[in-house]
Amino acid sequence: MTDHSLLLKGFDLMCQARAMAAVYEANRSICKYVHSTSRGHEAIQLATAWQLMPHDFVSPYYRDESLLLGLGFTPYQLMLQLLAKGDDPFTGGREYYSHPNWRGTDKPTIIHQSSATGMQAIPTTGIAQGIRYWEQIDEQRLQKDPQGEKPLVICSLGDASVTEGEVSEAFQFAALKQLPVIFLVQDNDWGISVSAGEARAMNAYEYAAGFAGLNRIQVDGSDLEASYAIMQQVCADTRNTRRPWLVHARVPLLGHHTSGVRKEFYRDDADWQKHEQNDPFSRLRQRLLDLQVSEQTLQELEEKASQYIRAQFDQAVAASEPLPETATSHVFAPSPVTTEKGEREPAGAARIMMVDAALFAIRELMEQHPELVLYGQDVGRRLGGVFREAATLAQQFGDHRVFNTAIQEAYIVGSTIGMNAVGLKPVVEVQFGDYIYPAFNQLVTEISKSSYLTCGRFPVSMILRVPVGAYGGGGPYHSGSVESTLLSVKGIKVAYPSNAADMKGLLKAAYYDGNPVVMLEHKGLYWSKVPGTDAARTPEPARDYILPFGKGRIALAASNNLINEGDSAVVITYGMGVYWAIAAAQSLPGKIEIIDLRTLFPLDEELIYERVKIHGKCLVLTEEQQNNSFAEALSGRIARHCFTCLDAPVQVLGAANVPAIPMNMILEQAVLPNADKVKAVLESLLNS
Repeated sequence: MTDHSLLLKGFDLMCQARAMAAVYEANRSICKYVHSTSRGHEAIQLATAWQLMPHDFVSPYYRDESLLLGLGFTPYQLMLQLLAKGDDPFTGGREYYSHPNWRGTDKPTIIHQSSATGMQAIPTTGIAQGIRYWEQIDEQRLQKDPQGEKPLVICSLGDASVTEGEVSEAFQFAALKQLPVIFLVQDNDWGISVSAGEARAMNAYEYAAGFAGLNRIQVDGSDLEASYAIMQQVCADTRNTRRPWLVHARVPLLGHHTSGVRKEFYRDDADWQKHEQNDPFSRLRQRLLDLQVSEQTLQELEEKASQYIRAQFDQAVAASEPLPETATSHVFAPSPVTTEKGEREPAGAARIMMVDAALFAIRELMEQHPELVLYGQDVGRRLGGVFREAATLAQQFGDHRVFNTAIQEAYIVGSTIGMNAVGLKPVVEVQFGDYIYPAFNQLVTEISKSSYLTCGRFPVSMILRVPVGAYGGGGPYHSGSVESTLLSVKGIKVAYPSNAADMKGLLKAAYYDGNPVVMLEHKGLYWSKVPGTDAARTPEPARDYILPFGKGRIALAASNNLINEGDSAVVITYGMGVYWAIAAAQSLPGKIEIIDLRTLFPLDEELIYERVKIHGKCLVLTEEQQNNSFAEALSGRIARHCFTCLDAPVQVLGAANVPAIPMNMILEQAVLPNADKVKAVLESLLNS
């Protein structure tokens, strides 16, 4: 590096980072929220920041304070987040220090960053995946610099996080698809109190050799000039060749792991002295002296930085706290879909199966929206989904829009965050509800929190389709119901249609909703093969039909006379439960009303409470194992809201409390609810 002014700029920013760490340490009672600093990592972080342009993307990790300074964020802005102030420009006081997000014209885009180590690798690779899509389809959709340079993506990681399985999923996809992403791994030899020798068979550079197509390079990350040269080289290559890289930077750790996990708890003097020998601040200071920059100049820069940081800190301390009434804002982006529109039953429309309703809805959306992409296991051209739910879509729209992935549920789900950040709206599939759990880390840690923790800047508009439910001996790993698990997660919406018309209308609503939506689709209703479920076939709604979330329906009405006589009950249910209840009601003519919830969150509580108060007797019916289920929670809410109108305790019926659905069909039926079991509960309820 021949530009001495850049070295002086680096020294100034290192002085600031050093002063910030000192101020935070001296004011521990004020800096009460957990935080980490960048001490020891400054050189590689600054070198990285200086390669980035406003049309690029970067995902820092929690120690990347100097990277943020290098991008142009002020210490005051960072300190507002340190102190969780209301004017924190990133999260409004909701997130930890050095957990930024940014959408603007002056700096690279930064999507939501969580504290879960390594979890940013998949969403960030999803950004690169989305960039590659637009490069193939419509380059005008990409932001470029004035010279036409395409964007690149940098994902910053700590060394210990590379052992996370989800990081390898990101590496694998980036290498397979040759995406324009750089994984910067900052290796300080520690993972909290666990040393590299205890935890890793190899370092990240050695590990990367196992991913064919992932280019790799090492650098002394405490040397600003060397770091700058390597990052300049790698970024230039990625911009030109659009291929992925891993940069392994060795750095010292010259601070605590965090303000709460302090170095004296686990590091001895010998280790500390070893790390101090490679202090990037000291090395750069000596380098500037060697270049004939005077000691006085350097001392003046240090003193100036110290005073500046003190003033910035005092200003941040004086900033206002968040208003309590803002605590629940931005959980979701406002949905434009609020009313039912279009023809639900057009004249002459053919009756269709539920599986086809989903297929037709997605086909119509893909015809209208080039930003819709569909991917997951086996959804591509050869098979079109294990239930043929995506059949012919790849043939019609191309393999670039409908494609298979590896068996990587975490990547399938988490990549939607990055795809959405570049303007795509993914529809993804997990083959069975039982296999959603590997994706839960991304769904919970990243997707559900993104809108809330970015103050609405990065809501994730995506649809996750999940076939669920038991029938015909599917067995313990292809029959599960997962709605209670999903509903424990705030920040996602959950639909559960029971018929073709609802399937089509809800899928359309989910696409336009602007938030993460999980569509639970009962396999036994896809083709109406289960006896008694023919009503799941309906006339195909019109192309413009859309059904808003949070609107239940009366699937079966009771006799007004019997209601007035107090000889009626209402069943609150969804999915296959609708058909069990309809079958049970046939032997109780006029006495049973059935509410089909259609969506489980948001929930049509107004309809539920209104109908329960009219009948005074209620059964909540679910296919899930009953104990601690959504159905039991709902029964408690009904009891609380309708207490004075109830003539009997609210009843709940679900599957037996076993850990899995057995494969033998006799055992399967013994575990699941059915029409006879529902009828027995209803008869008891009516006679109470």
